[in-house]
Amino acid sequence: MARSFLFNVLFYVATALFVVLGSPLLFTPRSWAMAALRLHSRTELWLLKHIVGLDFEVRGKDRLPEGACLVAAKHQSAWETFALIPLFRDPALLMKRELFWIPFHGWFSHKFGMIPVDREAGPSALRRMLHAARTRIEEGREIIIFPEGTRRPPGAAPDYKTGIVLLYNALGVPCVPVALNSGVFWRRRSCYRAPGTVIVEFLDPIPPGLPKDAFLARLQEAIETASNRLLAEAKATAKSR
Repeated sequence: MARSFLFNVLFYVATALFVVLGSPLLFTPRSWAMAALRLHSRTELWLLKHIVGLDFEVRGKDRLPEGACLVAAKHQSAWETFALIPLFRDPALLMKRELFWIPFHGWFSHKFGMIPVDREAGPSALRRMLHAARTRIEEGREIIIFPEGTRRPPGAAPDYKTGIVLLYNALGVPCVPVALNSGVFWRRRSCYRAPGTVIVEFLDPIPPGLPKDAFLARLQEAIETASNRLLAEAKATAKSR
């Protein structure tokens, strides 16, 4: 628990330093700010590995298309909100609109070109979100969405929202499912960080143009099957220690 406490303190200290010392990047090209964001992610991953003993492994990254695409990732913890960033060329995350109102955090989110999502607003907010997403695709970026909308405990019943279907239909690009087992080691609503290895697995891209129901069924089956397999793998590894 002491290692988790130390990491949590350093996590927020490092984040604060990056935000404050990096504030001049708000006035530079976006690519400079994105480079700092990747450095921040790698710094936090380094702290996790050397303080907690939590490393990560990436599988199937060769399945990721070279151009713009939609990425639908399992969401089990806060780990993937920063750890996935360095795995992509130029990612844009869908984020709760309220996060854009936080000083510095929100300013940088705008600078990075993240996409705000207002779940409570009506059709006009949806149109703004889709317009922003199309713009990011035209720029050749990867759009990352957590299709369940919020963190789910490992092994919990899936709860996929319609937002992923709307984006898939509107953007006309491949959708890459991503499975992971981060929630085994970084539990939601817990300060404890367990040692081990988080596995992130890129799955076969789903081509554009499928009917809505067929797409959602295929996406959910791919992510859930692989995530449950990775969960079982993490449990087996823990028992063998």
